[in-house]
Amino acid sequence: MRDLACVIHVHSTWSDGTGTVPQIMRAAAKADVDVVLLTDHDTLAARDHGQEGWHGDVLLLVGEEVTPDENHYLAFGIDEVIRKSGRSPADVCTAVEAQGGFGFAAHPFSQGSRLFKRRGIPFRDLDCIKGLELWSFVNDTGQSIERWRDVVKFLATPNRYVDHPPALNVRTWDELCRERPVVAIGGLDAHQVGIRVSRWVPVRLMSYKRSFRHIRTHVLVDGEPSRESVFAALREGRCYIAMDSLAPARGFTFENDGGTLRVRVPREARIRLLRDGDEVASASGSALDRAVDGPGAYRVEAYLHAYGRERTWILSNPLYV
Repeated sequence: MRDLACVIHVHSTWSDGTGTVPQIMRAAAKADVDVVLLTDHDTLAARDHGQEGWHGDVLLLVGEEVTPDENHYLAFGIDEVIRKSGRSPADVCTAVEAQGGFGFAAHPFSQGSRLFKRRGIPFRDLDCIKGLELWSFVNDTGQSIERWRDVVKFLATPNRYVDHPPALNVRTWDELCRERPVVAIGGLDAHQVGIRVSRWVPVRLMSYKRSFRHIRTHVLVDGEPSRESVFAALREGRCYIAMDSLAPARGFTFENDGGTLRVRVPREARIRLLRDGDEVASASGSALDRAVDGPGAYRVEAYLHAYGRERTWILSNPLYV
């Protein structure tokens, strides 16, 4: 399997981002990203204009963020824009699957921000989804900020401010996974916050390059990277979330080897093995082996100590036994 570092949930000037596709791809290359999954609001314009594909060594894949007032949905593998008006969340999921596509509920646990006076944009019907954005860099961080001085801290040193995905997100995901497979991804909701003047952005408060260094979704693909292989990995949950700004996560593995669950991380960390959300084993180091001791959804969390406290580094999708 080849491990590809992907940034998911990115917006360009085709919707409300401040950077063009070429600017985004240059930023991705500088941030050592392998794949960018673009999700402009209610449009596939980047694909329609021939921008999907390889930009140097970085692959661009174009999806759509379907954006009614609530229940935003990241749709991939579609050829036509999904109409949003008058459709329930289940209708949107069905419309995406009717085109042979798949998707993820975007920032499904969004609660809004009192400081920024913004209401939440939650996903109200989790029964219809097969995937969700578990950890949203901008959305989850924004709703946790309660003071303007914390805004300054986040913009100045985001890797010091962000530590864990919200507990509610993880707890709800575990509950869903007890019933059926639900693939989790990490997203950015990257717009390159700044002031856009025509094609120029004179002020960048959170550039694409900076955003791209943090929460990534690593996908494990067979053979060469391609639209088909990346989408297949995401559909099947052959992916994990990593805060690569703490340390490069490539090399993480989690497998069921004949009834023994084997975890390997590329550097020493605190490792937790969970079944249906409950810890069943832990270790400090770069490896953990544990015999399967019953049916369930097994997943891994790995933590590093950085900037004065422990932080989530790697969060796997489940292996189902």
